[in-house]
Amino acid sequence: MISFTQRLAEVFAEVRRGVVRLCGPLRFTSASLCVKFILLGAVAHAQRPLLPLPAQVTYEKGIYAFKTNPYQALKRQVTGPPNSQDERYRLRVTATGATLTAASNAGIQRGLATFRQLLDGSKIQFCDIQDQPRFGWRGLLLDAARHFQPVAVIKRNLDAMAAVKLNVLHWHLSDDQGFRVECRRYPRLHRAGSADGLFYTQAQVREVVRYAAARGIRVVPEFDVPSHTTSWIVAYPRLASTTDSVYAPHTGFRTTNVALDPTRETTFALLDSVLTEMSGLFPDPYFHVGGDENDGRQWRRSPRIVAFMRANKMVRADSITPDKRLLQAYFMRRVMGSLRRLGKTGIGWDEILAPDLPRPTVIESWRGPKGVAEAVRLGHPALRAHGYYLDLYQSAAAHYAADPLAGVPDSLQSRVLGGEAAMWAEFADSVVLDSRLWPRAAAVAERLWSPAALTQNVPDLYRRLAMVSDQLDKMGLQHRRAPALLLRNLAAPFPAALPALQTLTAVVEPVKEYRRHFQGFTYTTATPLTRLVDAAPAESDAARRFGATADSLLAELSLASRPAFPVAAEAAGAVGAGGPLSQPARRQLASLRQQVAAWQLATRTLPPLLVLSPSLSEYAPLAAQLGIVADLLDQRLSRLAGEPGAGAAGSPAPAGGPAPAIGALLDAAQRPVGQAELAIVGAARRLLRER
Repeated sequence: MISFTQRLAEVFAEVRRGVVRLCGPLRFTSASLCVKFILLGAVAHAQRPLLPLPAQVTYEKGIYAFKTNPYQALKRQVTGPPNSQDERYRLRVTATGATLTAASNAGIQRGLATFRQLLDGSKIQFCDIQDQPRFGWRGLLLDAARHFQPVAVIKRNLDAMAAVKLNVLHWHLSDDQGFRVECRRYPRLHRAGSADGLFYTQAQVREVVRYAAARGIRVVPEFDVPSHTTSWIVAYPRLASTTDSVYAPHTGFRTTNVALDPTRETTFALLDSVLTEMSGLFPDPYFHVGGDENDGRQWRRSPRIVAFMRANKMVRADSITPDKRLLQAYFMRRVMGSLRRLGKTGIGWDEILAPDLPRPTVIESWRGPKGVAEAVRLGHPALRAHGYYLDLYQSAAAHYAADPLAGVPDSLQSRVLGGEAAMWAEFADSVVLDSRLWPRAAAVAERLWSPAALTQNVPDLYRRLAMVSDQLDKMGLQHRRAPALLLRNLAAPFPAALPALQTLTAVVEPVKEYRRHFQGFTYTTATPLTRLVDAAPAESDAARRFGATADSLLAELSLASRPAFPVAAEAAGAVGAGGPLSQPARRQLASLRQQVAAWQLATRTLPPLLVLSPSLSEYAPLAAQLGIVADLLDQRLSRLAGEPGAGAAGSPAPAGGPAPAIGALLDAAQRPVGQAELAIVGAARRLLRER
């Protein structure tokens, strides 16, 4: 077997010849596989970064300079039949020009996305790229029901989707808070179902569908039933399961546990009519009907519905207790039958999974990977959304780690269609939406497009996400500009403190998961999303970089404290905890100290603004927490630097962590303030040796 060193030498010889193959047939030894990943990182730094990573790319020596508009000069050829959805493409750049060949117009769009990333002005590296998606379904859910998203917002996010090769817009168009599409047969749905009265006209829907199609993106609508339907019942009370309540447009975000009455034929007649009208607006063969979060409490409260369940043997093993799951299954079978008659394949969330559900029904799992595995075991196509919920403010790395095939046997993996990133809009109006989507959605896009073997390098992912963020900013996305504007508005009472406010906000993140619903602030559809928590990044780049530098420094210190070769330990001169720092450690230490000094300066500058601005006063404790953490870090880093009076360089904290008082301070610093929290506390604990 070839050794790692030999293979590395071969690889670098290949690099010197100017020909680099990032991916070939997956037939390597472990040594060559390791070299492959090293090469991927090394060459990616040399070439213009691509995201998603192509399946196969060969770079060659030479640059082609376009004499005219590169997009007009690019030669394009479609080789497949007119209705093909095959997304494979080949992009070839040589001394004679650039050629893009694909089996479909969708493939041309994917190749154009790669071409755009490779372009450096009017120049492009010689290359040969042969690429295809790992999964055919790579979606993004946009929720226009809770906060209405204007057409312009949808369009610019379609542009962003095309840039990272996402190909399905899952458009969530009805929920408790509103029915957002003009319905001519039942107009009260869009007129009365929401407090704000906002909806898309049918002409606007068709416009969005055309705009998406031009970018190789399908549009799949979701009208959620039988729960999440307060807007339906406000418009047409006869749909309600109980008669003991009067419904008004719902403006809160807690689940209402309202459900349509599944026992009346009039319910299905209205549903059939609405689905018929809505399906005519969306040419895609798939149609999402939700089916999630129905706990059945309204059904159990209705004597008439309970009697229906018992009469139709929808009961548990005791033959008496009503079983809402069986009634839900009955309802979903009826709805899926309506869709089938309309030529549509139904999609539902994983709660609808039942033994007698029609096999073509697609199951989308949001509650865990087990939902995907169970769906394909029962013969259904499946999608994964769990792990891709962008509204939960998880890191790009966390989304990147979730794989649609996790837990799925090899024999059933062909039933997994792909996955979808999801952006539920409780805390995302049209102003802040982009910043909650991008660039993290691009991490999901790469997970769903690129070969699994190429998607293991998280640091390189972040490097390329920065490139994507720049690209999207130039395309007009508002993920940077909107938060910056919010901060300028917040700093208006004392503009001189704006840089300090930006420094604080850069290391703050919204609280994770669903905690924002439960921390003493009640949100409605009318609540302005203009507080510091709304300007804070979903994932703090500043905190992530600080943490990575801290970990690198700690690794250097660990290496310095134990000699690699005992016989030469004393001669090495830098092996003890108190020995001189290595050059990398000195650079890392200087970077950390510079950042800590910036935090200290910010916390000294902010108090006048926090006093003058009613919108910011609630965050005074957060600024104080940052100041305390920065001071602790300053003391620790000063000791490491060996400054006079700071203690021995590199002297560790007591075994088991710092003094209890320091641990208590860090615990306090980690507590949320105004639904936001400092993102640097974890790195601070590591630097202060907190366990």
